[in-house]
Amino acid sequence: MSDVSGIVLAAGAGTRLGRPKAELVVAGERLVDRAVRVLRSAGCAEVVAVVRAGVEVDGATVVVNPDPDRGMGSSLRLGLASASGDRAVIVLVDTPGIGADEVRRVLDVSAPFVIARYGERRSHPVAIDRSHWADVAALADGDEGARPFMRAHPDLVTEVSCDGDPSDIDTPEDLAAWDDPAGVSP
Repeated sequence: MSDVSGIVLAAGAGTRLGRPKAELVVAGERLVDRAVRVLRSAGCAEVVAVVRAGVEVDGATVVVNPDPDRGMGSSLRLGLASASGDRAVIVLVDTPGIGADEVRRVLDVSAPFVIARYGERRSHPVAIDRSHWADVAALADGDEGARPFMRAHPDLVTEVSCDGDPSDIDTPEDLAAWDDPAGVSP
């Protein structure tokens, strides 16, 4: 999959958690390193990690969001602008229950915009063909990344059923729930 760029959105402040999430360690691994590993394991030759200033990431092209308080939309725009593939697959740093199988499942679907579905819930990973990156970026605002694009173009969105756990780590209680290494999928 040399034409697929993996993008990790990891520049958030973690306001409800009380600290940024990229460098949190869950099951002995920093969340940002785990996300890069998942994308590489799924076959992404290029991985772009959009982070806050001062965060170093091995195995990825690091893009620093100079104003991460503008929200996930600003990180998504930076990630898409830095990616070189024909398609991008996007993951959030704070979803350790989403693994390489879910990324591969989304990438296996040939459609302009593919989103994972876990039961009744849509979540990441999301795959977007390059031909739509400019439109996605133009509509991304605040903490809404690709959702405005999906609302504007529901005919382009394909859902794929996935088995992982899309729960994100937003609070100290969420972090405690993932503290057990047996609870984290590969």
